[in-house]
Amino acid sequence: MNCLFCKIIAGDIPSAKVYEDELVYAFRDIAPQAPTHILVVPKAHMDSCNAVTAENSAVVARIFEVIPQIAAAEGLTNGYRVVSNCGEDAGQTVPHLHFHILGGKKLALEMA
Repeated sequence: MNCLFCKIIAGDIPSAKVYEDELVYAFRDIAPQAPTHILVVPKAHMDSCNAVTAENSAVVARIFEVIPQIAAAEGLTNGYRVVSNCGEDAGQTVPHLHFHILGGKKLALEMA
């Protein structure tokens, strides 16, 4: 597979890991858009939100159990944003489902 995030999960490409369990991998974004910018991905490849089904949705539930733990560990006590881009028009540049945790400052309310 030629997926960047699958290669990161496999350890073929280095990353600044912040969390890992049997289903989920989280690492710091290499081009942060906020003081804290972490990507949370399922270890099993899914192209985007469009690939979530009844059979694999438990991994997405697990991601949303882990996100508050990561945010707390990062000291994001005043809040944070969780974003997932789905498809090219939304700005998804890596075709592997992922969620951005953004925080560490007051974030703009406008949508790009």
